[in-house]
Amino acid sequence: MAQLVPRRARRRPSDGLKTTAPGRGESSPLGATVHLDGVNFSVFSRDAIGVELVLFDGADDARPSLTVTLDPVVNRTYHYWHVFVPGIRAGQLYGYRVTGPGEDRRGHRFDRHKLLLDPYGRAVAVPKGYSRKAASEPGDNAGFAIMSVVADLRGYDWEGDAPLKRPFSRTVIYELHVGGFTRHPSSGVSIEKRGTYAGLVEKIPYLQQLGVTAVELLPVFHFDQKDAPPGLTNYWGYSPVSFFSPHVGYSSRKDHLDPLDEFRDMVKALHRAGIEVILDVVFNHTSEGNERGPTLCYRGLANDVYYMLEHDGETYANYSGCGNTFNANNPIVRRLIIDSLHYWVKEMHVDGFRFDLASILSRDETGVPLENPPILWDIATDPALAGIKLIAEAWDAAGLYQVGSFIGDSWKEWNGSFRDDVRSFLRGGAGTISRFVSRLLGSPDIYGYKEREPEQSINFVTCHDGFTLNDLVSYERKHNEANGEENRDGADTNLSWNCSVEGPTGDTAIEALRNRQVKNFLALTLIAIGAPMLHMGDEVRRTQGGNNNAYCQDNETSWFDWKLVERHADIHRFVRLLITARLMWHASWKYADLTLNQILRQARLEWHGVRLGQPDWGYDSHSIAFTAWSRSGGIAFHFMINAYSEQLTFELPPPPGLPGGGWRRWLDTSYASPDDIVPWDEAPLLEGTTYELPPYSLTALLTRDESLEDEVPNSKTL
Repeated sequence: MAQLVPRRARRRPSDGLKTTAPGRGESSPLGATVHLDGVNFSVFSRDAIGVELVLFDGADDARPSLTVTLDPVVNRTYHYWHVFVPGIRAGQLYGYRVTGPGEDRRGHRFDRHKLLLDPYGRAVAVPKGYSRKAASEPGDNAGFAIMSVVADLRGYDWEGDAPLKRPFSRTVIYELHVGGFTRHPSSGVSIEKRGTYAGLVEKIPYLQQLGVTAVELLPVFHFDQKDAPPGLTNYWGYSPVSFFSPHVGYSSRKDHLDPLDEFRDMVKALHRAGIEVILDVVFNHTSEGNERGPTLCYRGLANDVYYMLEHDGETYANYSGCGNTFNANNPIVRRLIIDSLHYWVKEMHVDGFRFDLASILSRDETGVPLENPPILWDIATDPALAGIKLIAEAWDAAGLYQVGSFIGDSWKEWNGSFRDDVRSFLRGGAGTISRFVSRLLGSPDIYGYKEREPEQSINFVTCHDGFTLNDLVSYERKHNEANGEENRDGADTNLSWNCSVEGPTGDTAIEALRNRQVKNFLALTLIAIGAPMLHMGDEVRRTQGGNNNAYCQDNETSWFDWKLVERHADIHRFVRLLITARLMWHASWKYADLTLNQILRQARLEWHGVRLGQPDWGYDSHSIAFTAWSRSGGIAFHFMINAYSEQLTFELPPPPGLPGGGWRRWLDTSYASPDDIVPWDEAPLLEGTTYELPPYSLTALLTRDESLEDEVPNSKTL
C-alpha cells in the first residue's frame, strides 16, 4: 500500500494527511480529480520502476510537505499509477518523482531527482526562482520547478454561455496575442491588468467596433517563458509545458487557481460581445527541447512514448524546428491530445483551434507521413468537436507541405499560397497574374477538387510569424539583431517591398505609397473569397522595426501601441468599413442576408484588362479587371487592380439597370480618407466610360438594378 512520508506539521490544502492513510485510487480519470473527501491521482508511466507523489505547501518550497510512495502492486493498474489521498482539496501543489531503467539508448530518460508535472494537470504554479538549468542538470530541482495544482472545475457560473458556432462564411478572424494586446502603457488598462485575460476583456469594445467576429489567440497553454536566448523571454508562447493549464503569466490575480476563472471570464465576455475564441494550439513539440533540454514532465514519465526518437533513442527527431517532436499518433499521446481538446471545449467553452505545424500530426513514430493519420481522423470525426472550428497550418519545419491536401472534411487551412501570391503581385512581381487571380477566387486550383466551401481557404497576408503589414511595405530585409542570433533567425524570403526606402522615412510621397499598399493588402484579404484573417495591429500599421521573428521580444517591439489607433485612424476606418461591407449589406436592401463573400462566389465573372474583354494573362502583366454579376443581374461589382508603376486607364463596362443608372465608386485605395471607402448607399455616381487608376492601387465600383432585387436569393437558399 502507498506510504506517507510527512515532512512537517504545517498544512494548508493538505490538512488531515498526517493521520489518514492513502487509498488504492483509480486509474481513471487521469490527472487529479477532486472528491468530497480527498483527491484521486492517476498518471501514465509504462516503464517506471517507482513513482512518488510529492505534495508542497508553497511553489518556492525546496522540500515537500508530504511524499506518497506508490506501491507497484496496489497502486498500479497496467501502465497507470494511481492513489487516493484523503483530506486534500483544490489548491494543493503537487508533482511526481519517477524512477526507471535509465538506459538512454532505449529511449528512457528517467531521473528520480526531477520534479515532474502532471500531464493532465489543470493548473500550474511557477516558483519565483524557476530554472530551466536546474531541470537540465543533475540534482534535485525542487524549489526551482513548475508544479501542478489540484483544480476543481465544478461551481463556475457560465450563466448560460456556450460556443457560438458561427459559420465560416460570416467569420473574420483577428490573430491576437493576449499579453501584447494590452501590455503597452498606452492601452489605458490598469497596470495590474495589462497583458492579462482581464486586460483583454477591457478592450472588447475595440474589437466590436472593428467588426471582427473571432479572436485567434496565440498559445495560452502554459508555456516556458525562459525557453529563449539569454536575457530574453519566450513571448509568442510556442513552448508548451502543459496542454490543460491556462498560462499563469496572463492572469492578473495571485492565487494559483485564478488563471482558470480569469480565462473563463474572458471567454464568457467575448461570447457576450458576439466574438468567438479560437486557440492556437501546439501539439507538435514541447518545451523540453532536445537531448540537452530540461526534464519538466513527459520525458521523465515516458520519453519513448511521448516523443519521436532517433539513433536508438539517444536523440530526438526535430520536425518542429524546436528540438523535439511529439509522437502524436501513439495511442497514449492521441488520447492526451483528444482529452485536451475536449477539456478546452467542454470546460473552457472555446470555439475552435488553429493547429500549429499541423502536418507533423500526420507523421508516424519514424517521421513518415501517413495516408490516414489516426490523430487527425480522431479529431475530424469526434462528435464532441462537431461544429468546432478546426484550422490547420498544413506544413511543418521539415518541408512537409500539405496545403490543399490536408486530410479530412472538417479542416480549414491557412493558405500560405494566398500570402505569397498576393505579396508577389502587389510588389510588381512578374509571372504572378494567374496565381493572384486564383487566390481572389478562393484558390480553386488548390481546393477545387475537394468540392468544398470556399472558406476552406483561410486567407491572410501577415501573421505573428514574419513582417507586420507595415513592415511588409517598409523593409526588404529582416532586422532581427535584437534576438541575439546575429540576424540568422527568421525567414530570408519575405516577398516584401520597402517602396524605395528601408525603414521609416519622412518622405511624404513614399509614406503615401506605403499607406496605399497597406490598404491594397487589407482590401484584397477582406474581399477575396475564403475566410479572412487579420494580424493584431495591422489595422493601425503596427511596426516591429523590421523584426520578422519577434518570438522573444516581450517589449514595445511586439506590443500593440494604442497611440497608433489615432495616428492611423484612416487605415482603421478603412478596415472597419471593409469588414462591415463583407459581413452585411445595407439593411434597406432586400438581399441584406447575403454576405459580400456569398454574392461574389455565386457571381458570373467577366475578365478585362485596360480594355474590356481583353485581360492580359501574360508574364509581364501587372493589372487585371473583372466584373462580377449577381445571378439575377440585380447587382454588379467592377474591380480594377493596378500593380504597375504607372497610372492606367481602364475601360468601364456599360452598367446594368434602368436609364440614368451607373457605376458608383465604393472603394479606391488611391484616395485619401474618407473618400477611400464609403458606405454602400453613399457611393458617388461616376460619369464617363473610363477610369483613371494610379499606380499601386485598386478600386471597386458597384451598381444595382432595383427592379431585379427580388430575384436575388436569400441566405436560406444558398
